[in-house]
Amino acid sequence: MYENLKEIIENSSKIVFFGGAGVSTESGIPDFRSPDGLYSQKYDVPPETILSHTYFMRHTEKFFEFYRDKMLIDDTIKPNPAHYKLAELEKKGKLAAVVTQNIDGLHYMAGSKTVYELHGSIHRNYCMDCKKSYSLDYIKSSDGIPRCSCGGIIKPDVVLYEEGLDDNVTDGALRAISEADTMLVAGTSLTVYPAAGMLRYFSGSNLVLINLAETPFDGKANLVIRDKIGNVMSCL
Repeated sequence: MYENLKEIIENSSKIVFFGGAGVSTESGIPDFRSPDGLYSQKYDVPPETILSHTYFMRHTEKFFEFYRDKMLIDDTIKPNPAHYKLAELEKKGKLAAVVTQNIDGLHYMAGSKTVYELHGSIHRNYCMDCKKSYSLDYIKSSDGIPRCSCGGIIKPDVVLYEEGLDDNVTDGALRAISEADTMLVAGTSLTVYPAAGMLRYFSGSNLVLINLAETPFDGKANLVIRDKIGNVMSCL
């Protein structure tokens, strides 16, 4: 099966990688929807509610309590073999783009250049009033509601529930997917929309799905591998 994947990659010239939470779990970041994931944990308010635009606006300080505790990564979190292999494929001219649902920035840390972060990034933060940018470290080191030098509230550049995806990011991702000859999809249940719907724009020769569990798109794939993405990419 790995030999089949190697052959597909060797014969491809424009690969797009589409990844979800399962790509980052091997770096020590818990996912959301597994039995022991974030959404299965018990809180007074459901995580889906806390991570909504309405909750952010109405209960900003409580939002940041949760956000700092559960959403931010520390300095021990590093890219894993999958991240590095993808960066290597891009450097060789095989990989055209990474499209990710993750907000951790690990693809950039591994050296990837063309990355479409559908749900934003914890590493980017901006003042809601003057739009001044702030780093992740600033958010980590601030107390309560992080404030800009102008007094405005600093909001993480992550897509909350009730918010739409960034048009420029979406357009770039869809263009890359529509032009790809091979699409590698890994670590995602493909049940979260509108992100999962992007696969419908792929019309290339090879659709490869790498995931521990079944997905709604398995029947459309040329190759399905039931393994962790890090294990698979380490064998290439």
